[in-house]
Amino acid sequence: MTIKDNLQHIHHMINEIATQCERSPNLIKLLAVSKTKPVSLIEDAIQAGQTCFGENYVQEGVEKITHFQQHHPDLSLEWHFIGPLQSNKSKLVAQYFDWVQTIDRLKIATRLNEQRPSHLSPLNVLIQVNISDEESKSGIQPEDLTLLAQQIMALPHLKLRGLMAIPKAESDLDLQSIAFKKMYQLYQKLQQLNPDIDTLSMGMSDDMKAAIIAGTNMVRIGTAIFGARQYN
Repeated sequence: MTIKDNLQHIHHMINEIATQCERSPNLIKLLAVSKTKPVSLIEDAIQAGQTCFGENYVQEGVEKITHFQQHHPDLSLEWHFIGPLQSNKSKLVAQYFDWVQTIDRLKIATRLNEQRPSHLSPLNVLIQVNISDEESKSGIQPEDLTLLAQQIMALPHLKLRGLMAIPKAESDLDLQSIAFKKMYQLYQKLQQLNPDIDTLSMGMSDDMKAAIIAGTNMVRIGTAIFGARQYN
């Protein structure tokens, strides 16, 4: 199976699941998680029509973004930072990425706001929620969402777009659905606070179906597109 085949298969699955639950497949965005993958595989995905990519590691992501800016300046690509972000790496993310999906504290949001270059449009951000209350996971508690959202909305160089979550891994569809339904309720609550909220990022290769049924409009898929992760 080629990357093109994999992407076609995932789009077919998204269409099928969305149609079954009477949702429009066109409203569900596919983010290709390209962390640890070489530029050559990303180029294959671009050739197949993919334009949105997610990176977990700052330096690796910046190198890839720079590569495409230099070698393919005609391409309109969208780069999402989807890993935990440390304060000492925030400047590079503010300078190079289009989105940050893992905001979980005001300190990071403030630094990104201060470090976003003035010639660029505001940095799109999502608040990460620790919806399964796992000690190993980043993200805020649901009860802290409203305050952090209000604080971010006051920062002029950031644009709050919605929420992101990585729920506890479950193999059963019903168990997967519990956390995703809670996230969708939080998303609706946030939309009442700010009508510009339009993005709920949840669902990966193993739990995409439950996420789509629950209401996600952005799925983050890596393994099912590029194969197993490659770590040096």
